Amino acid sequence: MKDVIIIGAGPCGLSAAIECRKQGLTTLIIEKNFIVHSIYLYPVNMQFFSTTGLLEIGGVPFTSPNDKPYRHEALVYYRRAAEQHGLEIAAYEDALSVERLEDGSYHVHTVNNRGDRQVRRAAHVVIATGYFDQPNMIGIPGEELPKVSHYFGEAHPYTGMRVVVIGGSNSAVDAALELTRVGAEVDMVYRGASISENIKPWVRPIFESMVQKGKIKLHLQSRVTEITPGAVMITGADGETAEMENDFVLALTGFRPSRTLLTSAGAHMDDELDKPHFNPATMETNIAGLYVAGVIASGRNANEVFIETGRGHGKLIADHIVSTRLAGS
Repeated sequence: MKDVIIIGAGPCGLSAAIECRKQGLTTLIIEKNFIVHSIYLYPVNMQFFSTTGLLEIGGVPFTSPNDKPYRHEALVYYRRAAEQHGLEIAAYEDALSVERLEDGSYHVHTVNNRGDRQVRRAAHVVIATGYFDQPNMIGIPGEELPKVSHYFGEAHPYTGMRVVVIGGSNSAVDAALELTRVGAEVDMVYRGASISENIKPWVRPIFESMVQKGKIKLHLQSRVTEITPGAVMITGADGETAEMENDFVLALTGFRPSRTLLTSAGAHMDDELDKPHFNPATMETNIAGLYVAGVIASGRNANEVFIETGRGHGKLIADHIVSTRLAGS
């Protein structure tokens, strides 16, 4: 039996495991995909908003020739941090449920990519599953068509195509700019009166220039109301709906964390915000020995917790586990 099982091998899950190991606790990370899968899903050429120092975990230096590192640099860094701290990671193993036993310990029921089921046991469990599991669905006809994607990896597959980008955040702006570089015809549809105020400051002027030049057609206070195999229907601020011929749709409307593991263990949730109840000083939920780390601690707004804030959750958790053990000894 491990002292702590961490579910999720993102930066915040890795940080939690490192901090627990520093306190002499035995750990196992269970990850249904692979290490920092969420960062792997970022666009290939994505540059972080944060500096390297704010992304560091476990005291491992993150060096980069760039003030703000790129996705591929982060993948290398987090692999190195996990290796340097000797973290035990069960990759391609999906946690199905978390069960609290009568003695206060936990069973984590899992299945691996070969279909083998097993039960992992630990005294404490940390859920750090991130937020890429569930895209925010728009709920319109045609959203299930093969031409629609909620993820954007790179622009090359869309060369010369007519692409509608739905959204007004950094991910939507970055995608629109990359698409223009491969000759795609880009229409960007956003329900707001302007794009997000949080757009990276070094990106905003480039984006605005592309809009002014007509390289990106920006439809504000508008929404896509239907998608067909060959077109999209866009309803504008005036309520008028127009049909536009189209090849692909990138619905970059954000994601929300899955709460299944928390609810399976009996953790209380805020019905309005879909947010787990936890003590912010310890990250412990209403269930003794069950903790949250990273973006899973946020509500429906997945942008409430970032790597630079969530990486600190691990130390709070490790300190609390050790203090409760000392109090009980």
